[in-house]
Amino acid sequence: MAFAHSSWAPRPRFNGVSNQQPIRRTTMVMEKSFSPRRNNPQFESFDSLHDRLGIENLWSSDTPDAFDMRQTSTSDVLVVGDGSPSTKSIMPWDTTTGALGVSLLGRRMRFLRKRQQILAKSYEECRRITELFSKTFFLGTQLLSPEKRRAVWAVYTWCRRTDDIVDGPRVTQRSAALRNQLADWETRLDEIFDGGGRDGLDMALADAVGNYRDMTCTPFRDMIKGMLMDVDQARFDTFDDLYLYCYRVAGTVGLMTLPIMGTVKPGREGLREAMEAALALGIGLQLTNILRDVGEDRLRGRIYLPLEDLHRFNYTEEDLMNCVLDTRYKNLMKFEIARARKYFRKAQKGVHLLAEDSRLPVQASLDMYSQILDVLEENGFDNFNRRAYISKSRKLFTVPMSFLRTRDNPSWKPLLDVAEFVAGSKIYAP
Repeated sequence: MAFAHSSWAPRPRFNGVSNQQPIRRTTMVMEKSFSPRRNNPQFESFDSLHDRLGIENLWSSDTPDAFDMRQTSTSDVLVVGDGSPSTKSIMPWDTTTGALGVSLLGRRMRFLRKRQQILAKSYEECRRITELFSKTFFLGTQLLSPEKRRAVWAVYTWCRRTDDIVDGPRVTQRSAALRNQLADWETRLDEIFDGGGRDGLDMALADAVGNYRDMTCTPFRDMIKGMLMDVDQARFDTFDDLYLYCYRVAGTVGLMTLPIMGTVKPGREGLREAMEAALALGIGLQLTNILRDVGEDRLRGRIYLPLEDLHRFNYTEEDLMNCVLDTRYKNLMKFEIARARKYFRKAQKGVHLLAEDSRLPVQASLDMYSQILDVLEENGFDNFNRRAYISKSRKLFTVPMSFLRTRDNPSWKPLLDVAEFVAGSKIYAP
């Protein structure tokens, strides 16, 4: 991987013990089992969403901060000596004086310049990866402030690399080998949240964690669990099973980026209020991906549509593998599309809980992704032979419509109605 620099990892702040190790401040959350759903399967309740996921303790008042790299950065300490165990010591910057101080000042400035150069290259690589693999998501990030968009690129790149462990084009390992690789990846995640890393891309994420103190390791760990589900599971019996998978591989992204986006109400209370909408957005995005990629997943022997839904419409696994596109399948797709749109509507209600400078990119991403469902309908529900995608011109037209949706002033409502009519958007249809 480009920009590999394993020696950059910051040392702990000196407090009288030169070999002090940084304290890992991550939050582990126990998952709760799901109970069978008894209500309408198409429009399941949002009640107790936090309880179902077992993440009710996230950002609670007694949860410690994620590791703050700014408090243990190499910019605050200097190594004196030739590096051998007998001569190496860590000196606080403010204890240096005289000629030694001038020399150390030069070394410190050179180190900071070098680190910033490496960090700039690392973020640029994250930008390139994001743009290459998710053009719609990348376009949404362009509406963020420079600092926020760099942090989101770093998070996306980590997620992309995590997914490639399981679904990369050259993956041929057996389950045991993939499990070992994911276990090492989790160890590497611990290093990142301790302010370290093994290459420049790790460095970018560690820098983002240092800049946004409320980022927690929990959703990152849960995503790795989602990758393990991809290793072991090629079918999902119920929507509850699929929901857990969607949370782990996509809902977690909302929780990863929520501290970066920020909320109107400052602190952890604001994060907790916006958490349910962030989860709903992630679930909606993943359900849309699943519907778009039915044909591609079929070629890999995977069926992500819940088998209980197939049975509800008398459609079989064999029918799906043979690309049978009939009335049964179209009704199944209508059912699944309605479910995905419900999650988008839930997510949209939480946009106004976000910091003002983050609302437009989130709303635009929501609107662009939801239009994939519109295109799927326009294609006659044929996701076996035709890939539903949004043209660049359609994406650009979506941005002003998304802007109008983020306005609180009711005087904008008539203009929004006209824009939605022209676009033919069905997200907010009852």
